[in-house]
Amino acid sequence: MLKDPMSVGEAPPTLFPTRSGLRLAADVVGEDRRGVVMLAHGGGQTRHAWASTAERLAERGWRAVSLDLRGHGQSEWAPDGDYAISRFAEDLVDVAKAVGDRPAMIGASLGGMAGLAVETQVAPGTFSSLTLVDIVPRSDPEGVAKIMGFMGANLEHGFDSLEAASDAIAAYLPHRQRPSDLSGLRKNLRQGTDGRWRWHWDPAFVTGMSRRRAADAEADPNYAALDLPIHLIRGRMSELVSRDAAEAFVAILKNGSFTDVADAGHMVAGDRNDAFLEAALAFLEAQPDAR
Repeated sequence: MLKDPMSVGEAPPTLFPTRSGLRLAADVVGEDRRGVVMLAHGGGQTRHAWASTAERLAERGWRAVSLDLRGHGQSEWAPDGDYAISRFAEDLVDVAKAVGDRPAMIGASLGGMAGLAVETQVAPGTFSSLTLVDIVPRSDPEGVAKIMGFMGANLEHGFDSLEAASDAIAAYLPHRQRPSDLSGLRKNLRQGTDGRWRWHWDPAFVTGMSRRRAADAEADPNYAALDLPIHLIRGRMSELVSRDAAEAFVAILKNGSFTDVADAGHMVAGDRNDAFLEAALAFLEAQPDAR
């Protein structure tokens, strides 16, 4: 693990090397009295989406490792544009080997799918448990299209100000209270030499989405064979995961559980962090290997 000397204005992230040669940025907090929890965000987000969650985990005795996935945040971009789920999964395996023996995994959307790919295809047995945040293998295609439409808008030209970016978020998430302080947006956007603000991820992640989804659809993992405890936390207003789809997925699992969070959409932790944390912590603390 290396430290990034170029980070300015905050504690530099820890950098984890991966088999592909990319380095992934992470915030690591806590003392590992109860174990290690890895956190992987959704597509288009950064590790900062987990700030409150990581702090609470650390308070309760876990070491929390919040990752920027490849092509996101301060992690390096794939020079070949390879953002297949299997590549994200391989990255998670490499970080898991570096942080401890069978960490617990919390993955939102893209991060959750990568966690499932680890346990079904890439390296089963890597994680002690898996918490999926508003994601199931067969998500609503209309919901996916809506999310990708938001990510694709302003992809090339970005925004002329943080206020303009905030306007776009408010239009996309009308149920969420708009923050009066926009400084937090700086962690999700980067300012180019032209002065414009663009999302903090590789545009190739979005432009290659259709090809990636077609390739991922060819895989047919046996989810019913999974032995590890899996907890699905859904946002009740989710545009991506219906109640029926959530219950059907959990029903095929050997050791599955389900929490439906009221007044939350796809980004459950951002919409109702209190309820999300309560559900996530209750699941983690109920596991037999929690110290």
